Amino acid sequence: MTESNELVAEKLGLFARVGLFYRQVVNELTKVVWPTRKELTTYTIVVVAFVTFMIALVSLLDLVLTKIVFLVFG
Repeated sequence: MTESNELVAEKLGLFARVGLFYRQVVNELTKVVWPTRKELTTYTIVVVAFVTFMIALVSLLDLVLTKIVFLVFG
């Protein structure tokens, strides 16, 4: 925000500042490039697959380390 915008914002009342804020938020949201349904589905599948893989990897590592600890400490 430039200095003049800050001065104008300081002179506005509470409700005017809240209204200005929401207008700016809506303006910024119009600039967002939203994913298509196909892209969103693809991204969701990739994330779920990656999380499932990581859960399996950590579980396997936990199982192996548990066996090693029981072998060492009886």
